[in-house]
Amino acid sequence: MSVCGEVNSMVTDSARRRTLKLVAALGLLLSLAACSTDAFVAQRTEGYVIPDSALQQIRPGQSVDLVVTVLGSPQTTNTFGENTAFYYVENKVERTAFGLRLPKERRVLAVYFDKDKRVESKVLYGLEDGKIVDINTHRTPSYGQDRTFVQSILASF
Repeated sequence: MSVCGEVNSMVTDSARRRTLKLVAALGLLLSLAACSTDAFVAQRTEGYVIPDSALQQIRPGQSVDLVVTVLGSPQTTNTFGENTAFYYVENKVERTAFGLRLPKERRVLAVYFDKDKRVESKVLYGLEDGKIVDINTHRTPSYGQDRTFVQSILASF
């Protein structure tokens, strides 16, 4: 065998070993990533946690003070005339390691009160009850806000 043949043989053996090591390392990484997909996703609850025991305690005819004592302060309220509503929102989301936020479950407890500030009814809404609302980004122009700084200076002359 010539010297060139031995060198080519050593180079190809060396290249094969490196390729084999690289393939083995990639295979190991892929198998570890497949086993630990939970490491990339964190589940958390945002907002108010609505306990089932507290939900069972709220019945028609109870006062606002008792509802606040059992459930705590509402996240938001709504008043239409003499009627009032308290809203408690619970979101269960999954956050990925890449910042993606995926809603998994949403529960909204709405407690409606009559004019005497007594519980009229309670309703538990889910994610399927929500509706997508298109937000209108158009603005109504108002005097003085649509001008640039240069236009304002020129308008003063």
